[in-house]
Amino acid sequence: MIDLRSDTVTRPTPAMREAMARAEVGDDVLGEDPTVRALEEEVAKVVGKEAALFVTSGTMGNQLAIALHTRPGDEVIVGEGAHVVFFESGAGPALSGVQFAIAGAGGLFDVAAMEERVQGGAYWSPRTSLVCVENTHNRAGGRVFPQADAIAIAEAAKARGLGVHLDGARIWNASAKTGLSPRELCAPFDTVSVCFSKGLGAPVGSALCTTRENVERARRLRKMWGGGMRQAGILAAGALYALTHHRDRLGEDHAKATIFAEHVARVAGARVDLAGVETNIVNVDLDAAMTADAVASAARKLGLAINPSGPRRLRAVTHLDVSSAEMVQAADILRLAIEEVRRA
Repeated sequence: MIDLRSDTVTRPTPAMREAMARAEVGDDVLGEDPTVRALEEEVAKVVGKEAALFVTSGTMGNQLAIALHTRPGDEVIVGEGAHVVFFESGAGPALSGVQFAIAGAGGLFDVAAMEERVQGGAYWSPRTSLVCVENTHNRAGGRVFPQADAIAIAEAAKARGLGVHLDGARIWNASAKTGLSPRELCAPFDTVSVCFSKGLGAPVGSALCTTRENVERARRLRKMWGGGMRQAGILAAGALYALTHHRDRLGEDHAKATIFAEHVARVAGARVDLAGVETNIVNVDLDAAMTADAVASAARKLGLAINPSGPRRLRAVTHLDVSSAEMVQAADILRLAIEEVRRA
């Protein structure tokens, strides 16, 4: 089975498993796990923040950030299709009592689009308190958020007294694509959530990176939400190995995505915006005669796992557990699946 459902499906490499097996551990709730501490110090240094907090998932990292910046009844500005809206089980309203306002279209937005959505002038309006940027943007097909826009948005938001958060689950891919360091990409933001279990290939974990004061506030919330872990160094060791050894190879995943996209673009009934394939995610749009569910089901029977991301859209994500040769094979399987569905 060629699995292109997500870059979260990867398995730890033998070297990563060895690092995890050798990890020195302690009770992290008591602040005594040296490997967790080492990971937090290293990722904070890499992204240029004072401190970091190891958390179980990108969802927890994002939701901790929202809770730090807001109070119930506030509004959070996000791009269309934001992960914090679509893929976090309604956590923003449930945990922090916030609502979301959509800026721009397609996931990426500029400072003018942000400013159009700011509220708070009247007491009957929700108070805008936070702007969230996602880089790279999942539902936009792994597009990189332009750094000039990120800087302008952050400057305008801070001038209004708003917080700025970066959902940087795939910031490593943005760095590989642009040549900008994670530190540069994260610099405009007050809080940053980064993931170790997507393109980097660790089994579990993300980090919230911000000021030391914010980390201590988030630590209490993490415990309140059930996220305190004991001998978490085993997991942190996998994340630390990934952070150290797997960033430099992300360009390979981007090249695989391009191979897949170029081959799928030749398939009758499928459309791919080749110019929009910037990192490791490919959106495939299908003709009106087909549904994404039907094509995905047919593809799976032929040996390709791929996820629907809309009624007539499929999303493919490349990662370290698939090869370039498999991308050609995957495109051919998708062609066969489309032909089968069109005949039905």
